[in-house]
Amino acid sequence: MKRFKKILIWVVVVLIVAVAGFVGYLKLALPNVGAAPDMKVELTPERIARGEYLATHVTVCIDCHSQRDWTKFSGPPVEGTFGMGGGRFDQSLGFPGSYYAANITPAGISRYSDGELFRLITTGVTKEGKAIFPVMPYPYYGRMDEDDIKSIIAYIRTLPPIPHEVTKSESDFPMNFLINTIPQKASLTKLPAKTDVVNYGSYLVNAAACMECHTKADKGTLIAGKEFGGGREFPMPDGSIIHSANISPDKETGIGNWTEEMFLDLFHKRSDSATMHTPLKPGAQNSIMPWIMYGKMDEDDLKAIYTYLKTVKPVKNAVTIYTPPKK
Repeated sequence: MKRFKKILIWVVVVLIVAVAGFVGYLKLALPNVGAAPDMKVELTPERIARGEYLATHVTVCIDCHSQRDWTKFSGPPVEGTFGMGGGRFDQSLGFPGSYYAANITPAGISRYSDGELFRLITTGVTKEGKAIFPVMPYPYYGRMDEDDIKSIIAYIRTLPPIPHEVTKSESDFPMNFLINTIPQKASLTKLPAKTDVVNYGSYLVNAAACMECHTKADKGTLIAGKEFGGGREFPMPDGSIIHSANISPDKETGIGNWTEEMFLDLFHKRSDSATMHTPLKPGAQNSIMPWIMYGKMDEDDLKAIYTYLKTVKPVKNAVTIYTPPKK
């Protein structure tokens, strides 16, 4: 009996040491994405213009890092708040914690070097070596062209500085431990030529993180085999629920029967000035998707996205886009 107790005590001790070692590894050894690169981004007019286009109409950094007016369709960013951050993404939206969009104006990022910003955008690791939750879809940005990331950095460096202290993000248990396992080293690619339409469209779809919103998720993890099939749930401020559309080429439930003209027309109609400035009536259907920003994308880029989406696996999934708030 005494021998059994000794064995049991040793087993418990070993387990405690193993758990402590694992927790220590998660907290102290990770994330391991390497040091921030030593780089200096030149603020040339061409680079700033490219960065503005990307941050406003493709990666839509300005959308998440600004205040949005949900009294209007698609919640357009409020003038004078571009980049100031503060948007909350929490448990009510299905996140394992409370996360806040950072202030990316010069008032918020002045302490960052260009290399530290580059690492943050492409791997999700802060200046202090801390992991951020991928509300900002850095796993997608880490597959972009290095020059495009540099252009985004150049653009946000030129935003009007807005002093605005943002609440610190916090993860719930066990994500407060697991979050350090998420960042990975960037796998940068080269921007394909526009003439290589399918690959160019694939690049844009990745940069815009289309798959992230247009794929069903289970506790924040995308469900394999459901890519682009829509149905991800997004609770809105008024209590209604928006489900993302099926943008796979399924002919019955997706865009398989859509023409290029139909695809472009949807973006144009949902981003015109009348739509942007018209207040919604109470109870009217809204959209989580920043149509106002994507709709101003270059037409050739929208065409390339359409062309690429026609090549992905069709997913049969009939989606009810809008669920009104409960009375």
